[in-house]
Amino acid sequence: MTTIAVGCDHAGYNLKTHLAEHLKSRGYEVLDLGSYSADRVDYPEYGAAVGRAVASGEAKYGVCVCGSGVGISIAANKISGVRAALVSDAASAELSRQHNDANVLCFGERSTEFEAAETALMAWLNAEFEGGRHLARVEKLNDLNKLNDWDVLTPREASGRPRSPSRRAADRVRGAVEGVRARLRARRG
Repeated sequence: MTTIAVGCDHAGYNLKTHLAEHLKSRGYEVLDLGSYSADRVDYPEYGAAVGRAVASGEAKYGVCVCGSGVGISIAANKISGVRAALVSDAASAELSRQHNDANVLCFGERSTEFEAAETALMAWLNAEFEGGRHLARVEKLNDLNKLNDWDVLTPREASGRPRSPSRRAADRVRGAVEGVRARLRARRG
């Protein structure tokens, strides 16, 4: 049985509860990580909890809900290995799986009708990652989890394409930051 972690803040409680019941009625095991009422809470804790459950393998997928869906999707995406997508319709939900291999789906209760959320959720669960041309992009998303500070993805050297102005600007910033770090290390050393 597939386990799906669900989480919400107070503004997403009603839709989260509705979707959890919908999933159970379809035979999914639901790992409800809260919130458990409409009392005010902060969404980062719940988005991160769902993200951790998915990243650790405790759940295969996750569903997050807050008032707009934006905050909780940002929180979930802070967890390494999570690809959370904020959606409001079946087409975007399906594409988030097919093209981005999204493993957490996020909704805004204030902007998504319950029936539309059900339809989007089932479209997402029934879709499959297409791989192919999308695989390299998803791998780059995964690589972003390994980066820090001013590191940026390097272009494919084999492409032969010139570096874009934004990439050259990033290189200049990275060089300046590395210079400052080197001077600080020299002062400490």
